[in-house]
Amino acid sequence: MSVMDSELAPDAAGRRREQRGWCWYDWANSVFPTSVTTVFLSLYLTSVATESARADVARNGVNACPGDNALQRCDISLLGLSFPAGSLWGYLLSVATVVQVLVLPITGAIADRTQNKRAMLASFAFGGALATAMLALVAGSNWQFGVAMFIAANICFGASVVVYYSFLPEIADADERDQLSSRGWAFGYLGGGLALGLHLVLYLGHDAVGLSTETAVRLVFVSSGVWWAAFTLLPLAALRRHRRPEGTERGASALTAGFKQLASTVKGARHFPLTLGFLGAYMVYTDGIATVANVSAQYGSLELKLPQDSLIITLLIVQFIAFVGGVLHGRAARRFGAKKTIMVSLVCWILVLGAAYFVQAGQALQFYGLAVGIGLVLGGTNALSRSLFSQMVPEGKEAEYFSLYEVGERSTSWLGPLVFAGVGQATGSFRLAIISLVVFFAIGLVLVALVPVRRAIEAVGNRPPAVL
Repeated sequence: MSVMDSELAPDAAGRRREQRGWCWYDWANSVFPTSVTTVFLSLYLTSVATESARADVARNGVNACPGDNALQRCDISLLGLSFPAGSLWGYLLSVATVVQVLVLPITGAIADRTQNKRAMLASFAFGGALATAMLALVAGSNWQFGVAMFIAANICFGASVVVYYSFLPEIADADERDQLSSRGWAFGYLGGGLALGLHLVLYLGHDAVGLSTETAVRLVFVSSGVWWAAFTLLPLAALRRHRRPEGTERGASALTAGFKQLASTVKGARHFPLTLGFLGAYMVYTDGIATVANVSAQYGSLELKLPQDSLIITLLIVQFIAFVGGVLHGRAARRFGAKKTIMVSLVCWILVLGAAYFVQAGQALQFYGLAVGIGLVLGGTNALSRSLFSQMVPEGKEAEYFSLYEVGERSTSWLGPLVFAGVGQATGSFRLAIISLVVFFAIGLVLVALVPVRRAIEAVGNRPPAVL
């Protein structure tokens, strides 16, 4: 560490305060992927778009909803393209992901060059929170506004996560990161589960307080934005700058300098093939993790014939058990090392999918047991991947490499759902589709095993943790 950097180093108490504050952003932002993206927005935005198409039928006599008027048969149009309303959410997720892939790398480069990470975290978090709250204005026929707000919120969410992750190597040394990352991830699932529980109480009990279903959902969006913004104040109060900026650019010049720095970093990444090797392994198994999380409700509904209330209970079980799983993974990593713990976790994923194949239709208790298994490995696998990757990143390039980390995760996120859907269509069985996802964890396990992580950490000039 240089003399200039040492002037920015906090004392022991300040370091602990930063670490506690850092964990709160996992808590703050988890409401967006949980309550907004996973549960409420997809059906609400689809229903608004469908009603808009039906209004066009009544107003113009255009048959936008042929046949039985089911959601998927109502055609809507955007930017000159027409498609069924039921396809809107899938297309929207794809577009939002592509936009993130384009935006996140330059975000990381600017963060590393300016070292103005705290202000960037605040801007993205508050911007995302505002866009989320603005979703409450989606009603009538303005579903296009909802599309714009979701894309904006999704960009801000991804960008804030890149900046947030880049603080990890700055506030925790090599022996602290596994524990801290696991604690933050666990905290995030606890916060997301609590927020979702409160939102479900509001949604399911809206009649008791005199609210319509639509009003209840719109209040979910407002409260989600408030939750995200309010709890972001805690990490902002604790985090501080740790390094001097690499440049003095501001405004448009900072953007130009960021592109130049990004090009230099991408070129320099070729000198760290072991870091890229771990990133490749992570891209494989995280696609499997995301796919299992995203299709589990579909599997429970269509293959196991479980009612909606059972699926809601399952989702809450996963959220709260993931808190326990994150804590346990942190403790295991402290004793056995992050790499070994990740490998054991991937084996557990394979066993969980095997158990999913044998869950009997209509047996909610068996599905709940499966949810416990998923929860135990869901948070911990990603938490330790985050901390282990941070060890393999060159000092001063944290945000740029974590932008590649996030981009890598999103750029392969289409493959798992494609395999699940393709196997399901080809075989007519979602049981075979769910078991087919084992390939992501098996390949990921082999690839992780092949990465010599100690050499990877030393290659970028970092000190390996005592237990690896």
